[in-house]
Amino acid sequence: MTSGSSIPAPGCKPGNADQPLRVAIIGAGPAGFYAADHLLKRDDLNIEVDMFDRLPTPFGLVRHGVAPDHLKIKNVTKVFDRTAQNPKFRFFGNVTCGEHLTPADFRDYYHQIVYTVGAQTDRALGIDGEDLQGSHSATEFVAWYNGHPDYRDLKFDLSQPTVAIVGMGNVAVDVARILCRTVDELKETDIADYALQQLAQSKVKHVVMLGRRGPAQAAFSLPELKELGKMHDAQVRVLPEEAALDDLTKKHMVEKPDATAQKKVDQLQQVAAAPDAGKSRDLTIRFLVSPINITESDGRVAGVDIVHNELYETDNGTMRPRATEKTEHLDCGLIFRSVGYLGVPLEGVPFHDKWGVIPNEKGRVTSDESSKEPLVGEYCAGWIKRGPSGLIGTNKGCAIETVQCMLEDVKAGNLLQPEYPTADAAEHLIRQRQPVFFSYDHWRSLDEHELNLGKEAGRPRVKLTTVQSMLEVLGK
Repeated sequence: MTSGSSIPAPGCKPGNADQPLRVAIIGAGPAGFYAADHLLKRDDLNIEVDMFDRLPTPFGLVRHGVAPDHLKIKNVTKVFDRTAQNPKFRFFGNVTCGEHLTPADFRDYYHQIVYTVGAQTDRALGIDGEDLQGSHSATEFVAWYNGHPDYRDLKFDLSQPTVAIVGMGNVAVDVARILCRTVDELKETDIADYALQQLAQSKVKHVVMLGRRGPAQAAFSLPELKELGKMHDAQVRVLPEEAALDDLTKKHMVEKPDATAQKKVDQLQQVAAAPDAGKSRDLTIRFLVSPINITESDGRVAGVDIVHNELYETDNGTMRPRATEKTEHLDCGLIFRSVGYLGVPLEGVPFHDKWGVIPNEKGRVTSDESSKEPLVGEYCAGWIKRGPSGLIGTNKGCAIETVQCMLEDVKAGNLLQPEYPTADAAEHLIRQRQPVFFSYDHWRSLDEHELNLGKEAGRPRVKLTTVQSMLEVLGK
């Protein structure tokens, strides 16, 4: 059976008492839970949702991507937990799409499939020296300090006094903040134990963020910027000449006022004018500079050559940076790139290589990026649908748009015709292919165990960071 090959039988509209509408959601992050919630709230249809994730634990980037010192943001999991308590919801963790189950398998057991697998890798800088020892993606570092099982054994040389971060988004700010926090600050978070221990020995004193555009175009949010000023023993610095707006930006700010951008500029200019606070670490935010080459010493990062940029106006009225002839060199022993995320293709599912997303029309999967014809019964939501943009809450509207399309297709009878459309049949297959799967009850046991470990250590939570340790807690 191939994608889109299942032709609905005339008059076949699952969703009644005798035949539930069986939906598989691949990916247990925010988009997946928002989609599940919107489906399960329908009182006019009998819907059963099975959610799959390759990790044993649910919640995706809320657990493994949100900064450990942003505990309030993680409270959104309470909303997801309510969705998971619905008797028509099941979670199957530690089940990998493409390994234990394939898209073809899902088509045999479900009427509709929703891919919510996120964006799992990062964009490269495309410059010489990027592969040197000491050059990493922010994705790896974030996953490491958040206790992601796949990244826990990575090594980062925190003996280096100076670290460069390429990028100006919230993830770049998160990385900078974790590097600049004191041990006592980090102990108040749910950062992975091994990361806490290594950061406690850190010799990092200077962190430099490099942004290719100006302060008015900085991608980080205003709350993230303000939070940097609250670090206990690290001062934020901005060069006065880089905090000043160029003439083109001033013109745009007059023609198209942006209150949020203006507040960020005002805040950055206040930082630039602030006196030295005598703190032991500093974070310098640089604007209108781009890395052009990473230099080496004995096979590892020794520094980065950067070029100064200027902004120009394109034919469509937007502002873009371009290199000038002015360059400089920054000595540093560690570099993190944070210039965007990309989705990873799933075998048997269409994929847009350039954009790093599944091609779709409002969440309906299409055969390729140029096609408007949707494949029967296949959908996507979240970053794999629209690209890595927005905050956690952005996924709610994105998922609802997809679910609306799904419901329209149910009404029209445009569904897959699975050979085994029952909950028991699906579970039997899963037990055959991956006997060591994790249910939501398993997760609740793990959650309680981590919280108890946290109480003992005087911390919010102590995460389990290996599948083996999770199995041991469950007596498996």
